[in-house]
Amino acid sequence: MDTNMIVIIMIAVVVLVVVAFVVWFILRKRRTKELRKRFGSEYDYTLDKTGGQRLAEEELAKREKRVHALEIHRLSPEERENFLGRWRVIQTDFVDEPSAAVEKADQLIKEVMQALGFPVDDFEKRAADISVIHPNVVPNYRSAHAIANKNKLGEVGTEELRQAFVNYRALFEELLEVEKTD
Repeated sequence: MDTNMIVIIMIAVVVLVVVAFVVWFILRKRRTKELRKRFGSEYDYTLDKTGGQRLAEEELAKREKRVHALEIHRLSPEERENFLGRWRVIQTDFVDEPSAAVEKADQLIKEVMQALGFPVDDFEKRAADISVIHPNVVPNYRSAHAIANKNKLGEVGTEELRQAFVNYRALFEELLEVEKTD
């Protein structure tokens, strides 16, 4: 092989490597953009929690795979009405017993999730699973759950309990696909 041919081959190899890198970079940017759009603030939460973009995106992909393997389904009309009726009672109870109502709301959310087909053993896993389908309400859920935990220790006031209840209601409505009347 003469020198010109070697130079041409080397240039072709370099060009191929550069093109491959550019394609990889574009695909990674597109994936990041899609995940940010799909997960919203949950993307940033996961990024902060994992400490790196690659790890965060792997975690979000694992969540999607895990949730898609679950048998998530809609509630039957009877289940839906049962949960709505129970929610109305809890909401009415909030006026006189906000602390107890928040505890009941937390428990009812778990029951709804379980009826939908989500595993409910671990809170962080529940929140992660919900983020795949309802990413916009996951920050509310985390906030409400944190307040509910503080409530068990007697460390919250009525305004925090009200905020937790509002956050639980947002998630409850998403889970039951309730039409907003506001």
